[in-house]
Amino acid sequence: MPELLVDFITSLDGYGAGEGWPGHWGLAGPEYLASLEEDPSAGYLVLMGPNTYRLISGVAADGAPGTEGLAGLSKVVFSSSLEEPLSWPNTRLVTGDAVAAVADMKANGAVSMRTIGSLTLCRSLLRAGLVDRFRVCVFPVITGSTGRERIYDGYPDVALDMISSRTFDGRIQLLEYAPRVLDGPPNATTQDT
Repeated sequence: MPELLVDFITSLDGYGAGEGWPGHWGLAGPEYLASLEEDPSAGYLVLMGPNTYRLISGVAADGAPGTEGLAGLSKVVFSSSLEEPLSWPNTRLVTGDAVAAVADMKANGAVSMRTIGSLTLCRSLLRAGLVDRFRVCVFPVITGSTGRERIYDGYPDVALDMISSRTFDGRIQLLEYAPRVLDGPPNATTQDT
């Protein structure tokens, strides 16, 4: 059965971006960049929502560094607001329920999948129990006053079982986990009031 990987790049305080910060917070060193080229999930089907599609396809069209390889990847965009034909090559539009579509792709497909950005989509897929692996690349910055896109807001409680970890360039942490959605904190007790 194909796997589903949720993949985030984040600041230490859990933001996906920061106002005025360059890509990768200006810290993507040679080890990290080489790892992107060696990543076995690079050939996975890429899943995204409409906001991520608009943002990344726009910067890719402008020739932003690091986006060249994305054009050749197979991509699926889940959106009720976008219309065919999509301008970014190798991109298919799914207008129906994303959770149902991904569940079907996992059950009946042959290709593993990964997300890019798409916080709302990732949250929905995790809640539905469809995520097999949760990968977070933590950059050593705190973007408290300039941070945008808090990644984990609205998430359910999730236990994360460590699969692997790695350090790039002496400062960037790659953490991989198997997620388990919880009904609440473990061993929680209720008090009568």
